[in-house]
Amino acid sequence: MLSNRFLSCLSRCQVRSQFEQWISIHTIRMSGFHTNRKKNDIDQTRAIINRQRRQYSFIHDTSYLCYGSDYETDVALFEMFKNQDTGLLHIGKFLSAVKATGLRKTDLRLQDMMENLKKLSKTKSDGNDVDTQKLTLEQFRSIVQPNVGLLSYAFRHQFIIPEFQEFSKELELIYWKCKENTSGTVASYIPQLKRMNPNYWGVSIVTIDGQRYSIGDVNIPFTIQSCSKPLSYGIALDLLGADVVHQYVGQEPSGRNFNELILDHNKKPHNPMINAGAIIICSLLKTMYSPEMSSAEKFDFTMNFFERLAGREDLGFNNAVFLSERECADRNYALGFYMREHKCFPESSKFRECMDFYFQCCSLEVNCDLVAVMAATLANGGICPLSEEKVLKPESVRDVLSLMHSCGMYDYSGQFAFKVGLPAKSGVSGAMLVVVPNVMGMCLYSPPLDALGNSCRGVQFCEELVKKFNFHRYDNLRHASDKSDPRKHKFETKGLNIVNLLFSAASGDLPSLRRHKLSGMDMTLSDYDGRTALHLAAAEGHLHCVEFLLKYCNVQYDVRDRWGRTPLEEATAFGHTTVVEMLQQWVEEGSKKSNNNTRAEDDPLIPDFISKNEKV
Repeated sequence: MLSNRFLSCLSRCQVRSQFEQWISIHTIRMSGFHTNRKKNDIDQTRAIINRQRRQYSFIHDTSYLCYGSDYETDVALFEMFKNQDTGLLHIGKFLSAVKATGLRKTDLRLQDMMENLKKLSKTKSDGNDVDTQKLTLEQFRSIVQPNVGLLSYAFRHQFIIPEFQEFSKELELIYWKCKENTSGTVASYIPQLKRMNPNYWGVSIVTIDGQRYSIGDVNIPFTIQSCSKPLSYGIALDLLGADVVHQYVGQEPSGRNFNELILDHNKKPHNPMINAGAIIICSLLKTMYSPEMSSAEKFDFTMNFFERLAGREDLGFNNAVFLSERECADRNYALGFYMREHKCFPESSKFRECMDFYFQCCSLEVNCDLVAVMAATLANGGICPLSEEKVLKPESVRDVLSLMHSCGMYDYSGQFAFKVGLPAKSGVSGAMLVVVPNVMGMCLYSPPLDALGNSCRGVQFCEELVKKFNFHRYDNLRHASDKSDPRKHKFETKGLNIVNLLFSAASGDLPSLRRHKLSGMDMTLSDYDGRTALHLAAAEGHLHCVEFLLKYCNVQYDVRDRWGRTPLEEATAFGHTTVVEMLQQWVEEGSKKSNNNTRAEDDPLIPDFISKNEKV
């Protein structure tokens, strides 16, 4: 038999509301109570809905969606976007909706769909552009079928940032605020960097689900410079292992300038994020992994690894920058000779070739979009979110992010870790590679640098970002009320509070109700049916919870839900006589009791208080 609560719902509301209410009840049960009655409820609900299939087709379809039937997602997508008059789907509007979720038409994962669309456009021969095609259901299904899983995930808002458009708007506001920052000077130690336009300012982000947002000068090519260091380090960890790599390079912040002639107490470079450490990492890749490769082959191999990190996008190489770096590298050569004196290089390494390889890695040409994908690959544990290829091992990524967090921002690393709390690496070209672990990667590009060699606008953008969103690694995800969490749905935060409150009342969990009260929660919150914690506590017969809500939370005793029922009527309907007596007493007195004059020893908010009606 159906539970009394569900039968009560059936008798009081329309079928759609019945089903919505049943879903709410079923969710509570799946969370831990009345699980033994779940199967009967599901079977009998299906029977009720099937008997009324013609009249209530919406509920029938929803039932299929909820319980894993053969209802097909591509059909649901077509029904969602088709023109009701013509019965056809305008593919341009559909692609615009896809873009709004954060996916781009150029996404590798949507390649099959876009190719199918182009083929269909050619066969129709109506002269219309791809984006203006109008499709029947069968045509639409044939096009989206290879990618229907990803599309379903997108339109159900199941990506890491569900409200992506709102998140993008916030990023845009921060972008324009930082654009006004005109401080800093462009690096001038080589002519190619000195010629960069100081007004360039681009921001690109890629989430671990492949959602993308770019604004500003994101297609301007620049050399990767020191942003290559964490990537080279990750490649070395993957190919050689952490034990081998850290025989040659330490893991500590140096506390000194990034290019200073200094080694740690073990006569090793302090970490891979400074010049000395990066030179040694390149020498390890050049000498210890496949030493039979020629210099050209080793460069091609490493460049291919970088391209895999960037989702198989093509990287460039700026030969002019490479030559200038090599000609103006007195300090780097001094570091190299100093380390060679202390035998920091692996045996059989060729000094000049290792130095050239280091300069080559710094001279790879990229743009904001490419570096953002690399950062997202690190954020995703080494799996590129666009190609879905596992490029680096999770353990390697963990070590890379750890050192980026502590050593990635030159002499500003400590302050950046304190203020922003995110792994990041900057370069003299004005680029910053920033990772929000398990969420997204960012590239910020602006050539003017501060006195410590970091992009002025890039640093400001990161600081503004963590003021708005709780991305700082030590932000409290539960209690940082002044910050937003873009990983949650728009109303998820408030909804979660309501669910926790109502579930505590329904299950008779008085300690949880006390905790909610102490945290400042509004104890009068209700669900979409207007049912409050008092309604549920009364319906379930939890006298101690009813007493607490009335006496100490000062909730309204006669509030009515969607069907006009009060807590007293709920208690009466389910035969909870003790609760009925208490509520009747409140109704008869016609007063709302205040907690202001309650004696401290009678206040159940004190931890050692136990209500006389509470069951132990």
